[in-house]
Amino acid sequence: MTSAAVPLGELEALSATELLKWALATYGRRFAISTSFQAEGMVLIDMASKLDSAVRVFTLDTGRLPAETYEMIDTVRERYGIAVEIVSPETEEVERMTTLHGVNLFYRDPNLRKLCCHIRKVRPFDRKLNELDAWAVGLRREQSEERASAMQAEQVSNKLKLSPLAEWTAQQVQDYIEQNDVPRHPLYLKGYTSIGCGPCTRAAGAGESERAGRWWWEENSSKECGLHVTPDGRMRKALDVLLEDILKH
Repeated sequence: MTSAAVPLGELEALSATELLKWALATYGRRFAISTSFQAEGMVLIDMASKLDSAVRVFTLDTGRLPAETYEMIDTVRERYGIAVEIVSPETEEVERMTTLHGVNLFYRDPNLRKLCCHIRKVRPFDRKLNELDAWAVGLRREQSEERASAMQAEQVSNKLKLSPLAEWTAQQVQDYIEQNDVPRHPLYLKGYTSIGCGPCTRAAGAGESERAGRWWWEENSSKECGLHVTPDGRMRKALDVLLEDILKH
């Protein structure tokens, strides 16, 4: 069975577990879970490991992750017996970027922040997808305005992107974690509600939105790195110019 044999609308009607079971049966080793070990990603790992202990899991090691995220890699290995596949950016690209714009370029301008995300996350992610036909992520519609229209199943560049928890609420995620004793990222205990790179994430304040701690210094800017939301035309054009300066050397 291929994704073409099943209309996307039918996949939308499946539960999270059913969708993962279908993906594992359909794609086998050409399917993987992409995660940064936040609550939703850990729910997917727990669900999938019960269906197939050999499920593939990969994460993006940007080189700027908090120590607690590296701890989660070992936790997943110990709890589930899964050897997490580590995906890293090209060293030469990072060196060129930081030489041209500085190590902490992301604080100066939203365009430079998106450039950093693109070099450290988007480009390595795209390279990893060459190994896959389908992948799953922990997006939920409730997380932000940008994610409100997330589908459980969608075609992205001839690949199938699955968001099995798209319809889930934060409470459903927490209920699953408690009922199944799923490991939790240590930064949640320090007030973090969304976890990314160390310099670009802080704990959320009382009453703030779930993703308020991501790139908190930016005003009126999309709280996305580019993996799930394409920047608008103006930002895309600016990013292309900056990216050309990195790749042409």
